[in-house]
Amino acid sequence: MKLIPLADRVVLKQVEAEETTKSGIILSSSAQEKPQVYEVIAVGPGGTVDGHDVEMTVEVGDKVITGKYTGTQVKVDGVELTIVRQSDILAVVE
Repeated sequence: MKLIPLADRVVLKQVEAEETTKSGIILSSSAQEKPQVYEVIAVGPGGTVDGHDVEMTVEVGDKVITGKYTGTQVKVDGVELTIVRQSDILAVVE
């Protein structure tokens, strides 16, 4: 199944947590923090949303940061995805 977002929605997949620290210490899964960095999987077409023109500025493949409790979580083919409005994205990670 494929998700195609509407209007100003963006489909995100959470980036996996680092398993080792910079000094080389391997972390157990319980010690790892869940990152708030996501990869953009799909982007809606933009257009007019609530009477305002919205131009999509993120692209598929971008790494982005969102708020901690932002979006709607869905599971597609066993993969957890998050659907957010573009305005819920706080930053693009370069």
